[in-house]
Amino acid sequence: MFLLRKLASAILTIFVISALGFFIFRAMPGDPERMLIGAAQGITPELLAQIRARWGLDAPLFPDQFLSYILSLARGDFGYSFKFRGETVLGVIGPRMMPTLLFVGTAQVIAMVVGLWIGSRAGWRQGSILDRFGSSLALAAYGMPTFWLGMLLLIVFAAWLSWFPVTGLANIEQTNNFQQWLGIAWRSVLPIATLAIAQTGQYVLLMRAAVVEVSKEDFVTTARAKGIGSNAVLRRHVTPNARLPIVTLISLNVGFILAGAITVETVFSWPGLGLLTVEAMRARDYPVMQALFLIFAVSIVLANLVADLLYARLDPRVSR
Repeated sequence: MFLLRKLASAILTIFVISALGFFIFRAMPGDPERMLIGAAQGITPELLAQIRARWGLDAPLFPDQFLSYILSLARGDFGYSFKFRGETVLGVIGPRMMPTLLFVGTAQVIAMVVGLWIGSRAGWRQGSILDRFGSSLALAAYGMPTFWLGMLLLIVFAAWLSWFPVTGLANIEQTNNFQQWLGIAWRSVLPIATLAIAQTGQYVLLMRAAVVEVSKEDFVTTARAKGIGSNAVLRRHVTPNARLPIVTLISLNVGFILAGAITVETVFSWPGLGLLTVEAMRARDYPVMQALFLIFAVSIVLANLVADLLYARLDPRVSR
């Protein structure tokens, strides 16, 4: 019953979000047919009406366009892009997924490993140099805007020191696989570092708070009284019991992997889903925006579903 309730809730949430996305994007100012026309001059009202009819923009928003949108989603058909004429929406989105997965996924792994390690030891040794220094840096990283941090790293390490290229994946030499992947890795350093620094602060602060709370429990005092080493108590008793709030944060952040970091991708001209979102919004590309919105929503809802199931696994009281 617990699993069925969560699945039903996830399906209902995805449907509601899909419906909201349809109406929200159409409430934005601007006309998509103007983008379809481009810079052409002398457009007659008759031709404009033909363009609207060709893309289904002449039908009433509700229920005609909305029902057509829902039925197309049920068939797995996201339509054609307004901006990238002649290309399907999935054909536009597909090549952008791998750069986002590479960039955001790597940053999340680094942030989790570094943040959880610093946070657990800072909370276990309250008042130490690691605690004071690490918590201060974590708080600064958590409150720092990612676009500002990205621009700062770009100015220092790309413009001033010339250690890294300014642009994202542009102008990579297509010589062989090794050099190509080396070029991708080199150009990924600054974007990954920007997002990893920002995300590390969350893990440090939350893990520290969880460890501090668990370390006050009686079973930790008992373990210390038995003569168990400090590191062993942290590893065997404190950390496993401090993982529940961490599961939530990890699941939510994993849900944002496909969404990426829109501001960071924009700063570094990284050709991922985040930059595509900005391009589609500027062009009023409804089909692409709707598909991206749905993909982001599904990834976040599924991540929350996984978090609920993990919670039930780690703490059976949750599923009662």
